[in-house]
Amino acid sequence: MGRMPADVMAHDLNLLWQNIFTWVSWAIVVAMVVIAVRMGVRQRTPFYLIAILAAGVGAYAEPLYDVAFDLWFYDARNGEPGAGYMHFSAFGVEQPIWTHSGYMILYATACLYAGRRIYEGRLGRRGLFLIWGAEVLASCVFEVIGTGTDVYTYYGPYVLRIWNYPLVIGVLEGTQVILFTVVAVLIWRQVSTAWGLLSLFVVFPMTFYAANFGLGAPLIIAMHLDRGLATSAVIWAATLLTIGLCTFIVYGLSTFLPRPFPAPVDGRAETVAAVSTR
Repeated sequence: MGRMPADVMAHDLNLLWQNIFTWVSWAIVVAMVVIAVRMGVRQRTPFYLIAILAAGVGAYAEPLYDVAFDLWFYDARNGEPGAGYMHFSAFGVEQPIWTHSGYMILYATACLYAGRRIYEGRLGRRGLFLIWGAEVLASCVFEVIGTGTDVYTYYGPYVLRIWNYPLVIGVLEGTQVILFTVVAVLIWRQVSTAWGLLSLFVVFPMTFYAANFGLGAPLIIAMHLDRGLATSAVIWAATLLTIGLCTFIVYGLSTFLPRPFPAPVDGRAETVAAVSTR
């Protein structure tokens, strides 16, 4: 945090876009929760709702990410509690309340549209890579808007920027989506009761920091090297390495995708829908 440029800290928050991010994102979350509850009732499983809530709770650890990846939320408090919809601060970074809704949208949506397909063994490697690409694109769209409208910024010496947004961040976020979704579904298939799905509250931070701090470690270290070693060439190399590691991990996760449930042999075997309530 000591390396943050003074002009970044003094930059004004665009309150109009802060309001848009806050109200629109929470409206989307409400719609997601309604969909999750309806799917859960129909399929007799709380998986979808718990996955959404786990992502939302995981946002409380966002300050750790901010410090590692040089992210700064522009602050509009100016002595007024609650101005700009900020709700707590850590490491000197004010946290807007839309970080929670943003986490639920970015990191849990795939559980809604792909979770069941993975559970039933109907998603293969090609499909997983397509979802990864879609999630990377969605992340880029979401954050290009945020960084391009003076809501927040990545102030570090990144390369491969798109309208102020580092592309490598989108790749890492998309990879986290895949990692969380696949691991969450694997747990869903194995737990014996619905209570076991509460473990997703632990799975989310584990996968989030495994992806971002693990796969992103080369980039984090490269950007913060001392004695002038954080050169453009070093950061380019670290960026490409991080993207390569993400690609490798998605390929590796594809080998863990479940196979379809065996077909009933006597006409009395439990259906897939019934299995999901275990």
